Amino acid sequence: MSLERGRTKRTGKAIRISLTAVFLGIFILLLVVYSLYSRIFVSNVSLEEGQVIFYIPTGSTYQEVVDRLEEEGIIISRRSFTWVAEKKEYDGQVRPGRYKIRDGMSNSTLVNMLRAGNQDPVMVVFNNIQNLYELAGRVSGYLEEDSATFAAYLTAGETAERCGFDRATFPSMFIPNTYEFYWTTTPEEFMERMKEEYEKFWKGERDRRAENMGLSRVEVSTLASIVDEETIHDDENSRIAGVYLNRLERGIPLQADPTLKFALNDPSRKRILNTDKNIDSPYNTYKNKGLPPGPISVPSISAIDGVLNHEKHNYLFFCAKSDFSGYHAFARTLSQHNQNAREYQRALNRNRIYR
Repeated sequence: MSLERGRTKRTGKAIRISLTAVFLGIFILLLVVYSLYSRIFVSNVSLEEGQVIFYIPTGSTYQEVVDRLEEEGIIISRRSFTWVAEKKEYDGQVRPGRYKIRDGMSNSTLVNMLRAGNQDPVMVVFNNIQNLYELAGRVSGYLEEDSATFAAYLTAGETAERCGFDRATFPSMFIPNTYEFYWTTTPEEFMERMKEEYEKFWKGERDRRAENMGLSRVEVSTLASIVDEETIHDDENSRIAGVYLNRLERGIPLQADPTLKFALNDPSRKRILNTDKNIDSPYNTYKNKGLPPGPISVPSISAIDGVLNHEKHNYLFFCAKSDFSGYHAFARTLSQHNQNAREYQRALNRNRIYR
């Protein structure tokens, strides 16, 4: 009886030891699983402001990316991040870009975003642009490449030719607006996108209107650039365009002061003198009939549409109003115009504006 009891005790002890070992194994397994789960799926990003924009310049190494994530306080645990990153082979496929990192992101989510190159796009806005150098400066403020790189590419003659333009007409291809780009967009990619947007902008109703007017796209844009420089008020665009179209139709020189400012390379000039009208330039619309060789600035959409939807009237002249409101006085005859011009010149003299 005692032998049987002893055997039972030993069996019970063995079972208890086995169960303990099983539970211990399960516990260890759960710890391992939880550790792995935490490394991969638990938040490893803590940001007070909720999100941050993180830039990875072209040519950055994996080590540089990890160092900056740690230095900028974006990741909590460098060790867990690198473990996940290397398991997912991010260390061998760093992609440059502009990334929006949000508070609470796990290592898995963050690594997947960076590895796939899922950039947060940037909205590129440009308007009121005088020339391609200014355009390069404006655009480079949003994108990775610097203004010198953009300017060198956009002003190269072969770039314009590749798009079907020449140096004088190329500014007409860039339609001022707001566009979505990736931060890593190159000058060539920017140019290709602008060419696509240009075609979309003109195709259809605008092309039909231009054809009915007997003007090409470039000619409309050239006239629009002059209209842009003549007035700060969009509600005058169609009337001013109508004046210039009347002069073109009758073979009268445009006599547009903004084209002289362009020829003189002095867009800020407030007053045009008679001596300025003698400059030898294809942009001197006092000497030369018709439109100048190309736009004198990157024309706005409102000015382009002002030309295409020009007001039909009999005005042949206009002059800035003497109240400096930015609006203009329009005239059908030279005598009416001269009277308006004298009033404006007197206002300039009163305000000591001589150039």
